[in-house]
Amino acid sequence: MTAATAELRLLEALIFASPEPLTEFDLARRLEEGADVITLLRRLSESYAERGVNLVRLAGGWTFRTAPDLAGRLTTERNVTRKLSRAAVETLAIVAYHQPVTRAEIEAIRGVALGRGTLDRLLEAGWVRPHGRRDAPGRPLNWVTTPAFLAHFGLDTLNELPGLEELRAAGLLDIGPAAIADATDDVSGEQEPDELEG
Repeated sequence: MTAATAELRLLEALIFASPEPLTEFDLARRLEEGADVITLLRRLSESYAERGVNLVRLAGGWTFRTAPDLAGRLTTERNVTRKLSRAAVETLAIVAYHQPVTRAEIEAIRGVALGRGTLDRLLEAGWVRPHGRRDAPGRPLNWVTTPAFLAHFGLDTLNELPGLEELRAAGLLDIGPAAIADATDDVSGEQEPDELEG
């Protein structure tokens, strides 16, 4: 067995055994010094390309995932113990798109106060975490998403979150004239000068 084959087998075992995606740095620490991790990952990815599982990059690391074309045949039904409330889903979306964001900012964007436990449920799920404190009165906590959020939703980075046009094209947003007018109002609630004239 050549040294390259041994390194490739070790790389495969490390990724397979890890419960979370591993970064190139994590992998390089376990391989022989001077091992070309990028080349090894490319070779491993190519060898798994036509198999039932694929080597994919998620949440800034590498992991094995079921091949997308088999997803329909592997779907199973199970009882979900706790479904996220609408408030939790809205809060998660706000954190994802506006991070780092404070609780007060989340409430301002949603237009209602956060219920007890909304952030706690997202924290328990491992999808958000505190990220330092804002340099403002009261020093509120900043909230950000986690690598577990990226992995759960099949994203490598936050740049892969769908944009406004993609959401609208998918039918997930229905922004009418009233919503657009509200979005252009000042935070103070005052109307823009040209709206006052008409």
